[in-house]
Amino acid sequence: MDLYEIFIKGGVIMWLILACSVLALSVVIERSIVIRRAKINVPAFMVRLRGLIKKRDIHGAVSVCMQENSPIANIIRRGLKKYKYGHDRVKESIANAGKQEISKLEKGLPILASIAGIAPLLGFLGTVTGMITAFMTIEDLAGAANPSDLAGGIWEALLTTASGLIVGIPSLAFYNYFANRVKKLVGDMETVANDVVDTIQDSTGEDELVEDELEIEI
Repeated sequence: MDLYEIFIKGGVIMWLILACSVLALSVVIERSIVIRRAKINVPAFMVRLRGLIKKRDIHGAVSVCMQENSPIANIIRRGLKKYKYGHDRVKESIANAGKQEISKLEKGLPILASIAGIAPLLGFLGTVTGMITAFMTIEDLAGAANPSDLAGGIWEALLTTASGLIVGIPSLAFYNYFANRVKKLVGDMETVANDVVDTIQDSTGEDELVEDELEIEI
C-alpha cells in the first residue's frame, strides 16, 4: 500500500488537513525569508547613525538606512526625514512607521496559529467520523462484524488523528518561533528609535524634555 492509498483511507478530512499543511508551509517559508531579511547588526548600525546625527549629516544617516533596507532602518529613515520639523515630529513619524513595520512582520502569524489549533481538531473530527463508520458497520452486520469489516473506520480514525497532530505541532512550534523573533525585532526597534531621538535631542541642544517623553514604544 503506497502513501496515496493510505491518504485516501483517511477520508474527506484528510483533504482538509492537507490544505492546512500546504497553507502552513507557505506561511513558514514566506515568514522565514522576511524575518531573515529583517535582521541587522544593531550595535554597528547605531554607532554609524549616532556619529552622522551628531555631525548633523541627516542626508548621510538616511543613506545608511536605505543601504540596510530592514524594518529597523525603515522606521529610522522615516523619522529622519522629519528632522527639520523637530524631534517631536521625528518621534511621531518613527512611532507610526514602527506600527506599520510590525504589522508587516506579523503578517501570516494569525493564520499559522489558527492552523496549529484547527489541524488537530480536524484530526479528532476524523476520529469521531471513523468510529461512527465502524459502529454503523457493526449495526449493519447485526453485531457479527469481524475485524476486517471494521478496518475502514479504524483506518480513518487513526490516520486523521495522526495527520492532524503532524500538521498542528510543527505549526505551533513555528508560530512561537516567529512570534519570539518578531518580539526581539520590536525590542531592537525601540532601542534604536530611542537612541536616535536622544542623539537628535543632544545634537540640537534641547535639554528640557521630561525623560518619560523620550521613550518611544512601538
